[in-house]
Amino acid sequence: MRTFVKRGLGLAAALVFAAVSLSPAFALDPRYKDEDGDLVADIPTDPSQLIDPPVLIFAYTPVEDPAVYAKVWDGFLKHMAKVTGKRVQFFPVQSNAAQIEAMRAGRLHVAGFNTGSTPLAVACAGFRPFTMMASADDSYGYEMEIITYPGSGIEKIEDLRGKKVAFTAETSNSGYKAPSALLKSEFGLEAGRDYEAVFSGKHDNSILGVANKDYQAAAIANSVLHRMIERNVVKREQIKTVYKSQTFPTTSYGVVNNLKPELQEKIKEAFFSFPWEGSELQKEFSKSGAAKFVEITYKEHWDVVRKIDEAMGVQYTCK
Repeated sequence: MRTFVKRGLGLAAALVFAAVSLSPAFALDPRYKDEDGDLVADIPTDPSQLIDPPVLIFAYTPVEDPAVYAKVWDGFLKHMAKVTGKRVQFFPVQSNAAQIEAMRAGRLHVAGFNTGSTPLAVACAGFRPFTMMASADDSYGYEMEIITYPGSGIEKIEDLRGKKVAFTAETSNSGYKAPSALLKSEFGLEAGRDYEAVFSGKHDNSILGVANKDYQAAAIANSVLHRMIERNVVKREQIKTVYKSQTFPTTSYGVVNNLKPELQEKIKEAFFSFPWEGSELQKEFSKSGAAKFVEITYKEHWDVVRKIDEAMGVQYTCK
């Protein structure tokens, strides 16, 4: 399996997001072009480089039980099949790296990437995000929370000193990058020196780990926590929040850059014409406030995420 390496070159002294000038090269592997400056891979102009697969493969960001989400997405994928005239297949993925590798290798055509791995998917896999979920009033996003369990002895961030803190994966915005920067810049806490960092792989695992007292604390996306509470996977009284961040954009949805342009437009049409009312998608994602898909651009809506990466000195290497 190809590896995707994120190199940290030292955190910023403070997590203050002043304007940062980012060149298109910040996000793209040399195999891709960005002549229009929108920070995502251009659609190839050479017809021989375009693909028109008979079956569209769709993957949602890794979750604790892919079978649950295969059912959640089934109605939407049938709608996409009707709009595009293609068969559409759900592809369960076990990690962010596997999902990115699948798209880079040509085995994945349409996907939802979590907030923190979206820049890596753009950089290494030619991902072209164009939408995310939003509430009925067009508001969107989630917050990073640092959680513990009642009776853990952790009442405030400073109490994490000497404790075991669970992160999800190094590509995750709320599961690693934002909390790591925050803990060092605002509280002077560094992994390995002031607390022990462990990685659970997924937000769901971190939340369950805290609820079951396997982890003393964890950094998670509260949208995942809300859905797990609604499904009775965990109980609210098992979780205690000691920090809540600013709002971040949520999972981005998009396509690989080398699909035929007319197929890309049909896929967009499928997202924006999907009838939410009464759907399994509505039942699941209304738990975190979602009611529709809204149009986004990577350049604008992921600006704060790229600045977190910039503040951390993050560089992406695609191998």
